[in-house]
Amino acid sequence: MNSIATTFSGTAAFIWSVADLLRGDFKQSQYGRIILPFTLLRRLECVLEPTKAAVLKQSKAVEDMPEEAARKLLLHSAAQPFYNTSHMDLGKLGQNQVLENLESYIHSFSPDAREIFDYFSFTDFLVQLNDANLLFRVAGKFAEMDLHPETLSNHDMGLVFEELIRRFAESSNETAGEHFTPRDIVR
Repeated sequence: MNSIATTFSGTAAFIWSVADLLRGDFKQSQYGRIILPFTLLRRLECVLEPTKAAVLKQSKAVEDMPEEAARKLLLHSAAQPFYNTSHMDLGKLGQNQVLENLESYIHSFSPDAREIFDYFSFTDFLVQLNDANLLFRVAGKFAEMDLHPETLSNHDMGLVFEELIRRFAESSNETAGEHFTPRDIVR
């Protein structure tokens, strides 16, 4: 995010600028279904970054274990209530097979985290982004964002989500009260 202010409003404005890429190919009412999950994806990978190597190492060690035992050990390695066992992140998707790589990356999250992406029907929008030749560009914009907890506190990250939701509601002509932040995203 180089010169972008690390305040929540500056971050929200930078994230909102991704909507410029979507204009013409997507309806304004769809922007939130694309930008919010990408924002969440970037935040999750920033939060997991310090323990990523430990999770990847543990992932190899638990390959032959029962699923529940493996999950508990991976959660312990992640030191978070979620994990990701992929070597990928938004900056390592490559220029070829971006859709397949991104779907694999999302599928490598723990079940609770994947559930949030399912809530947004994110995979459907990834296919649409790919068909519009926008997936690589959108993913690249998010890969540039510094959403690390040291840069943006959990409180400020919550404010970013609230600001984005407000902007999406305004752009799609929803009135106050017609939108809300799902509790899974807040947590």
